[in-house]
Amino acid sequence: MTSIDPNEQRRLMAKAVQELRELRARVRELEASQNAPIAIVGLGCRFPGGAEDPASFWELVLEGRDLTSEVPASRWEAADYYDPDREAPGKMATRRGGFLGSVDGFDAAFFGVSPPEARDMDPQHRLLMEVTWEALEHAAIAPDSLSGRAVGVFVGICNTLHTSNVFDVSAIQRINAHQGTGVAFSMAAGRISHYLGVTGPSLAVDTACSSSLVAIHLACQSLRAGECELALAGGVSLLLGPQLSVSFSKARMLSGDGRCKTFSADADGYGRGEGCGVVVLRRLSDALERGERVLAVVRGSAVNHDGPSSTLTAPNGHAQVKVIRAALQQGGVDPARVDYVEAHGTGTLVGDPIEVNALAEVFGQSHTRQRPLLLGSVKTNIGHLEGAAGVSGLIKVVLALQHKTIPPHLHLGERNPHIPWGRLPVDIPTTARPWPTSEVPSTVGVSSFGFSGTNVHVVVEEAPGVARREAHVERPLHLLAFSAKSTGALRALAAVHQRRLSAHGAPVADVCFTANAGRAHFRHRAAALGRTAEELREDLGRALEEAALSPPSIPRIAFLFTQGPLLPGRGRELYETQPTFRRLVDRCAEIVDPLLGRPIREVMFDERADETLGQAAFAQPALFILEYALAELWRAWGVKPTAVLGLGVGEYVAACVAGVMTLDDALRLVAARGRSMQSLPAAGSGHPARELSARILDELARAADAVRMRAPVVPLVSSVTGAMADDAITRGAYWARQARGPDRSAEGARALRDLGCDVFVEMGPEPTLIPVMQQGLTEVGGLRWVPSLSAGRDDDWGALLRAVSTLYRAGVALDWAGFDSDYPRRKVTLPTYPFERKHYPASVPARRWPEPPRKPAPLAAATEHPEQPVHGGSVVRD
Repeated sequence: MTSIDPNEQRRLMAKAVQELRELRARVRELEASQNAPIAIVGLGCRFPGGAEDPASFWELVLEGRDLTSEVPASRWEAADYYDPDREAPGKMATRRGGFLGSVDGFDAAFFGVSPPEARDMDPQHRLLMEVTWEALEHAAIAPDSLSGRAVGVFVGICNTLHTSNVFDVSAIQRINAHQGTGVAFSMAAGRISHYLGVTGPSLAVDTACSSSLVAIHLACQSLRAGECELALAGGVSLLLGPQLSVSFSKARMLSGDGRCKTFSADADGYGRGEGCGVVVLRRLSDALERGERVLAVVRGSAVNHDGPSSTLTAPNGHAQVKVIRAALQQGGVDPARVDYVEAHGTGTLVGDPIEVNALAEVFGQSHTRQRPLLLGSVKTNIGHLEGAAGVSGLIKVVLALQHKTIPPHLHLGERNPHIPWGRLPVDIPTTARPWPTSEVPSTVGVSSFGFSGTNVHVVVEEAPGVARREAHVERPLHLLAFSAKSTGALRALAAVHQRRLSAHGAPVADVCFTANAGRAHFRHRAAALGRTAEELREDLGRALEEAALSPPSIPRIAFLFTQGPLLPGRGRELYETQPTFRRLVDRCAEIVDPLLGRPIREVMFDERADETLGQAAFAQPALFILEYALAELWRAWGVKPTAVLGLGVGEYVAACVAGVMTLDDALRLVAARGRSMQSLPAAGSGHPARELSARILDELARAADAVRMRAPVVPLVSSVTGAMADDAITRGAYWARQARGPDRSAEGARALRDLGCDVFVEMGPEPTLIPVMQQGLTEVGGLRWVPSLSAGRDDDWGALLRAVSTLYRAGVALDWAGFDSDYPRRKVTLPTYPFERKHYPASVPARRWPEPPRKPAPLAAATEHPEQPVHGGSVVRD
């Protein structure tokens, strides 16, 4: 038997122990990922009563408004289908509900949908597309930044009326190619994924009235599993005809007055409502890392089914208990932490008691009459939104957590006598009240139960407090960029910005950051400048006058580096208030200060340094540093050069930016060049003597030959030849010739144009090279000439931000996050895109159906099984 070497045995044991530790760590990691909290970072909604966005929805709910109304004539004529006798054929016993305004409007052009296709799209699809876009804008996530990303779309949708209307047998000869995709539930999610260009899971969910909250549960699971990095989840339901209302009325599901009187003794069924809600979800750890505005956190969620209930549509209290406990367990939440539950609460005499008793079973041991579990239901405000019901409740509690206020529950008269209120530790706020104070984060539950038996519960926690990064410096001037797909929409957006700036309390810097970094940027573009909200508002008019239609192709940018002259104090404002610019200048100063005998920053930024700046030994390094810092600042803001060209000292900057030489080498060469020029009798800051001695030229050549140079990484046009630089630029002889001149920058302008450059950005202290370049391209139109700084009326920031505005309007894709990365910014709520809707009427086979016979035929199921009615009367879930 072969013996094992003791050392080898110890090595194998150590290896096994290490592998075991790694496996245990991996198991802990996987277990943690299963329960990772999910951040809600954006909301979008359209709910009854004019609730067009989360802010207006919250105002209406907080005021305790009943947002139901008479059935609009645009849906159906209520008088034609109303009869208090629920058995009357073709009639319903209600004439109210929770309705949106017109659902026929849609901005088809915005979403790239042809008018024929828009006409045959389910209006639910159309509404979802708009609300999803608004939810992303509410999150300040630029929708066009998501293309190609693993973003999931999860949509709850269960209303089939558009399908039945489109495929009406009497209209079969009018069926067209668009209607197949127009009615498919899968397309409700698929259209969104397709338009955004995202590649994560995309699915439609139909579990009846729990559809939207189940969709949100699935989205959270997908995020935890790593299937997607961001998820868009919610639901939609529109009442496009009377058919289902007639059916539900006959099933004793609907209340006579069209209102949900949840937990009340006079509860007699639910009032139907319609709407759409979408939430934007991201893993909490990712959201915090990205600096997202976290509105609330999903701690846990669970889904189950009733199983063998008394009837197909009857609720099951035991299943409700199990799903709530499972959601709490998944989130690791003690029931005692839950302050409030947004109940399914449809308003039935028997269904409401089942739900309240289930809640009492879960929370009865952890709550008391002194600290009761608070209950409410948004259905008392807007009706039961069926496929969008769960998300409407979720959005309500997210807003309540944000505002630390519980809004009133409506229509609670005498309390439901089937609920033992005196023995249960629950309470129902009928007036707005402050959120209960606690040492732990406020926590709520949201329930949604579908009449097919699918139950879902979501546990939501208030957002964690995030300390704001302290601002050590601030930009004194701000830029608000805005864009649209048409001139009309651009003007409408400017108008809403003007109104919002009049009332908005958010810091101007945050407003601009959100508008710039949190929106898609279209071809119709404008930008306003201002130090305050008032200045920005006043400048919006000028911005519209200067608005431009950017070209369809991506601009190609040339960086131009000038020879000078450098003015005292130029760049000081940037140095004091722009951290990236400051770091770049400081890095250069570290290299060049030991070579000069005097700190270069004193020379650059002291307005009394005229005499020193007149000396080439200081002027040339100072000019290099200013231009280099400007170029790198532009690159940090996403402005990348297609090609570069420089004149005099500027060509050293161009060579450095193009990768020909390192920053250290370039600065050492410029310092040597400046000293050499300084030794000439006629030395000056910007215009060295034409006749240079052989000694000086030899010094420049030998200094350059001592540096390791490379071929340009960025195309560089030579000022010596006026053509693309070749290998000669890496040798000392080139730089000696460059110092001697003459320059051929005018010819260089044509070379840049041959490379496709149509935007020219000058890096100097004032535009001296631009006029020369323009002379070389007088016959070419449509070019943009952009000085980074100006010797005119503008200060540093004024000139630089006007340059940013010009580039933006020219179609340059700036990195707006990079533009503000040096400052502590927060995302704030801003106006969403002003859609330009056209009228695409929903498909309805007839506004009035033929009058049916007065005496209905008996229901087969009821005849065959009289002891088990098709619907459980008042015990139906919905």
